[in-house]
Amino acid sequence: MHLLFDLDGTLTDSREGITRCFQHALAELGYPVPADRDVAPFIGPPLAAGFACLLGTSDAVLIDAGIAAFRRRFEPVGMFENRVYPGIADALDDCAAMGCTLSVVTGKPHIFAQRILDHFELTRMFRGIHGSALADRQFTKTRLIHDACATVPELAGATLMIGDRADDVQSAKEARVHSLAVTWGYAGEHELTTALPDYMVDSPAQLVDCVRSLMGAV
Repeated sequence: MHLLFDLDGTLTDSREGITRCFQHALAELGYPVPADRDVAPFIGPPLAAGFACLLGTSDAVLIDAGIAAFRRRFEPVGMFENRVYPGIADALDDCAAMGCTLSVVTGKPHIFAQRILDHFELTRMFRGIHGSALADRQFTKTRLIHDACATVPELAGATLMIGDRADDVQSAKEARVHSLAVTWGYAGEHELTTALPDYMVDSPAQLVDCVRSLMGAV
């Protein structure tokens, strides 16, 4: 199987860094600093969408200013206010040992995803890291899934997108691959159940069990 892993909320818990960077950006722009709980819905989706909501604007110049302020803190500090979820490293090893091909598919810019995976010494596990270009505001996760699938065309019918948000599930449906939702990330139960993933798991160990079962069915 070809397993496509989302990054934030799936492999790593980046809540602290992303929250602080959003708060830093709004303070720098002179806006009220939101509480942590008010930032939480925007961890995972593209930054442009988050700033459009937090700033209450569709002004591309203002949104870009927010993103630039966010990244001024994120690049040197925020991306490393982060941790690998317990059990993830073992789960990746177990999936690789079963013969699965592993890739990362993330809305985060590729350059940042690469640095984060390097920092946590996870890069070796993945055939490819598929993220957006730094200045690309028009990317979709569906397109990134297609890009990842194109690297292993022989497994096109045995591809599983693994993520923590409804967007991961919806993008998998649009790309016509299977979806698995993990509950330890940033979505609430209602968001995930409403998205109707093909599979749902509550722990990395359950993820491995699910993949093992699917491997037996392929």
